[in-house]
Formats: sequence, C-alpha cells, structure tokens
Amino acid sequence: MSGGDMLDFEIRPNPAPVSAADRAALLANPGFGRVFTDHMVTIRYAEGKGWYDARLEARAPIPMDPAAAVLHYAQEIFEGLKAYRTGDAVTMFRPEANAARFNASARRLAMPELPEQTFVESLRSLVEIDQAWIPEHEDASLYLRPFMFASEVFLGVRPANEYLYCVIASPAGAYFAGGVKPVTVWVSPDYTRAAPGGTGAAKCGGNYAASLAAQAEAIEAGCDQVVFLDAVQRRYVDELGGMNVFFVYDDGSIVTPPLGGTILPGITRDAILALAAEAGHEVREGPVSFADWQADAASGRLREVFACGTAAVITPIGGVRFPDGEFLIGGGEPGRTTMALRQTLVDIQRGRAADPHGWVTRVL
Repeated sequence: MSGGDMLDFEIRPNPAPVSAADRAALLANPGFGRVFTDHMVTIRYAEGKGWYDARLEARAPIPMDPAAAVLHYAQEIFEGLKAYRTGDAVTMFRPEANAARFNASARRLAMPELPEQTFVESLRSLVEIDQAWIPEHEDASLYLRPFMFASEVFLGVRPANEYLYCVIASPAGAYFAGGVKPVTVWVSPDYTRAAPGGTGAAKCGGNYAASLAAQAEAIEAGCDQVVFLDAVQRRYVDELGGMNVFFVYDDGSIVTPPLGGTILPGITRDAILALAAEAGHEVREGPVSFADWQADAASGRLREVFACGTAAVITPIGGVRFPDGEFLIGGGEPGRTTMALRQTLVDIQRGRAADPHGWVTRVL
C-alpha cells in the first residue's frame, strides 16, 4: 500500500456481543479503563509489503511470541481520544491531530507511519459498530486507544520489520463525578521525565513506565500527581506525569512551558492556547522555574495553575508539595479563568457551542 492509499477494512462482527442488559449494567458506572467494547481494529505491517490485513473484528487476546521485539526493546506508541454523544450525533475531537502526533511518535521510535486517513477511518469504523457503548450521561464518553507495537519475532537491537496497529475502546464515566476539584501535586526532587534528545515528545509507553516510581512517591506524600522538572538544570517545570501545565497570573496572562522536545505536545494544550488567546488573555510559551512558581504563589502574582489532558480536559491545581514544604495556589480553590476555559472547551467538544476551528468530527 502506498502512503496515500486507503485500506479496505474487512468487517467481522462479534458473533457473541455483550447483551444489552449486561452492557447497560456495565455502563451504569464504567469508571475509566476497566470496561471494553465488543470489537477492535487490527492492521498489520511488514517491511517491503506495507500496511495490510485491515480488520474490524471481535475484541480478543492478541497471540504473541515470547521473542516479539516489543517485549524486549519497547518499540511501542499509542494515542488517546474520545467519542461523544452530542445531541443526535456522535463526534470525535480533533482525530486528525492525534493521527499527526501518532506519526510523529512513530518517527521518533523508528516505526512505520500509518496514513492519517487510515488512522481516522479506523477510529470511525470502531465507533460506528460499538456506538451502543457510548454512555448516555452528558459527562461520559467512549475513550479510544489506538496503539502500535513491534511484533517481529527477533532478538536484535534494530527497528523491527513487522508491526501490529490496533484500536480498542473503553466507555468512560465522568472524570469528576462530584464536580471539579483541585488536585495537589508533588514536585519530584529525584526523578525526571525526559531529557533533551530523548523521547519526551513521543507518546510511548516507556515515558509512562519511567514516571511510575515518581507517581508512587507523589501518592505516598498525599498528592494526586507528580510534577517533573527539567532534566538538565532541575529548575524549570516540564509537565505532570501525564498532563501539560498552565500558569495564570494577576494581569490575566497565561504561560505554559515550551515544548522543546521534552514535553508531549498535548492536543488539549494546543486547543487551550487558541481558546485563551481568543478570550483576551496574553498567552505565552515560556520557561517557569519552580522557584518562581513558589515565589509568585506567595506574593499573589500567580492566581491559578491548571493541568490539561484528554481524560480530565482541565484540572485545577490547588496545592503543591515538595520535600521542604508546601504551598497553596489561590487559596486552593478552582480559579475563574481555569473553569471558564474548561467550560468553553467542554462545550465545543460536546456540541453545545460553536466550533469555529473545525475541531469536531462527526462520526454518525
């Protein structure tokens, strides 16, 4: 298959889908990442052959040889996005951006790129066949997880010659079931997430595995999430364990750390940059040191801090802890700017507001 050709998906409906009654019971409280739909997408890749054997089929275990390259050298990437019920339609938010980032991750991990049109179609076809799994609750959604890994049976340190691309789906309940609550974060003194020239800008599993010890440290300190500082000077804020971070100042300006190769280019982050500017804020990508974060919170110059990502959209940060102490931001309450930006973005995602950027893709 050449780069611009569209693969035809072979449709193999699940012969034994979950019953409507059992599905309704599961959707009553799906949580996150625990319940899965009836189907999945698989596409194979082989060097010299390209992408082939595209299927929409029953979700099932993936047979894997013990010598599959991914198990030894971690050639693996993934994405995350959501499908929503919006009135009489089903939509996705910026799937083309996920497709582009997926391919950027593939390039960094020396993996083959999947044509963006095929990526989006793989999502659309899965959402269409499993649309009954999208929860009815207005704050719920269907989380989509495209991923790709090296499937070649080979023990050697080189890019694999065979890969498997998959998409699975998981109904997700409201992230903040009892309303949006500020989180407390832990600033890690010992661990870093990514170094210049590393894989920080790629969405690969190794980045998340490397963050788990620091996240465990954060939980032990009574915090919800970990904040990583830069790996070179250990002074500047990079990002949270799985979210980008924004700082809101008393003059209405908003600053977020620059990408620079060590920070994941969040799709929610990109949307917030646009929406904040349209709301009249001076928006800047620039370094923020932890020392300035602490000093500006103490002086009152820093009014709000929030994190953003696919799962929670926008999460206010109310408290910061570190080995030598802790401090609050804005009294530990959700800030006005944070909540306004969150509402604007959620309303666009849910079809309750105009979409001037063309971010929403109608699936059904």
